[in-house]
Amino acid sequence: MLPKGFRCGLTLLCALLGTHVWAAPTELKVVAQEGTEPKYIPAGIGRVVGLCVDLYRAIERIEPSVVFVGDQQWTPALQALSQLASHEHDALCAVQRTEERTRQYSFLEPAIFQFRYQLIARAGDTAAINSWDDVRKLGANGVILTNRGYTAPGMLDRIGGLQVDASSSTPSANLQKLIAGRGRFFLHRAPGMQGFIERAGATSKVKILPAVMATVDVYMALGTHVDPAVRQRVQRAVEQLEKSGELARLFRKWD
Repeated sequence: MLPKGFRCGLTLLCALLGTHVWAAPTELKVVAQEGTEPKYIPAGIGRVVGLCVDLYRAIERIEPSVVFVGDQQWTPALQALSQLASHEHDALCAVQRTEERTRQYSFLEPAIFQFRYQLIARAGDTAAINSWDDVRKLGANGVILTNRGYTAPGMLDRIGGLQVDASSSTPSANLQKLIAGRGRFFLHRAPGMQGFIERAGATSKVKILPAVMATVDVYMALGTHVDPAVRQRVQRAVEQLEKSGELARLFRKWD
């Protein structure tokens, strides 16, 4: 047993400092989603960098009571989405909001970034595309490649009148299909398109068409099981990053 004087001093010290000083940070489990550059980019063996990794670190600096763990572990993108819905992990970064996802996740305001969709074509393609009507006029010669299970196929379906191939599940597979002539365009989202093309060794084979075909807001999403108090702390950090201009700076860094 500790001496009485020592115990009294320790009790006083705890009272002065406050018990919160000793509380461990709340861990929020995340994963690195494959095929979502620049959200997550491989940077050598066992190292992942990217927009979302930077965002997690920025939130931790503002709110040290929260720490994101797992962003160096790769998981297929669609699997990551289903795992958040089933509460196998706790958060995802830069997620598009849909009606179905609103039932599955807790989305934090404000939107953290705005992604833009553009078409990638083969380097020698002479098509002049300024709108979806220009693509429609190409008929069967205007097939658009997009990723199965993502939000883009649904968006194209709502636009209507387009020839869409959503049979491939990754951007890299669709890029190779485009190069092989198994589609006229590949609809992909920026930021990070040019870097994605360069890392695929396709700089001389394809080009990004300048027209922005659509824009979408993306959000931090937390599992519905996450403690509301923790959710509020993360949301306050996101709000502060938006007000300070840090979110815009991160977006420019990876664009």
